Amino acid sequence: MTSGPTHHELLLAAEQKSAQVTNWSGRLLWIGICLVFVLGVYLLMWRAWQKRAARQAALPALPAVPDHDAAPLLEPLVGRYFGSTTAGDWLDRVVAHGLGTRSPVELTLRADGLLVERPAATDFFVPAAALTGVRHEQGIAGKVLPEGGLLVITWTHGDTSLDSGFRGDHPDDHDAWLEAVTRLIAGDLPATAGTAAPQNHQEGSVK
Repeated sequence: MTSGPTHHELLLAAEQKSAQVTNWSGRLLWIGICLVFVLGVYLLMWRAWQKRAARQAALPALPAVPDHDAAPLLEPLVGRYFGSTTAGDWLDRVVAHGLGTRSPVELTLRADGLLVERPAATDFFVPAAALTGVRHEQGIAGKVLPEGGLLVITWTHGDTSLDSGFRGDHPDDHDAWLEAVTRLIAGDLPATAGTAAPQNHQEGSVK
C-alpha cells in the first residue's frame, strides 16, 4: 500500500507555493515602480516643453505661404524636418508654433523664398530676404544624424535668428541645395529648375 506524502514533504510544497506567490508580488512591485518612473520622466519632459514654449511666446507667428505660385529653382527636397534651434546653439530647441515638431517635409526653393511643407505640422514660408545662411551639420535639437548629416538653413524670424535642420531622402542632394541657397542669399539667382540658361549671342552672330 502506497503511503501519502510525509509531513516534511507537505511543508516543502507549501514553502515553494509561498515562494512563487512572493515572487509574483515582487515582480508586480517592480513593474509598478518602472511605470511610475517612466510616467515621471514623461511628465518632466512635458513640463519642460511647456516652459520652453512659454519662454518663446514672443516669437511671431510663422510666415504664411504666399497665395501665388512660383517656379522652383531646383528640384524639391523630400525628406524629414528635424527641428529648429536658436542660431548657433544646436541644443536650444525652439518649440513655439510647431517648430519643435519633427515631421516629413518637402522643401521648395523659389526666387521669393523657401517653402516648407510639413504633413504632420504647420507649413511655413521663409522669405528670401530672411535667409542668412546654409551649411552641413551632423545634428540639431539634440539629434545626431549618420553620414550625410543635415542641411541646416539659417533664417531670421522677428528678432530671432534660427537654424532649421532638414535631411533629404537622398542626402547627396544636399550639396546642390547648399549651392542654390547660397546663391539666392547672395542675390545671384539660380536658373529655374528644368530651364536651360539662356545662351549669349556674340555680336554679329545669326539670331
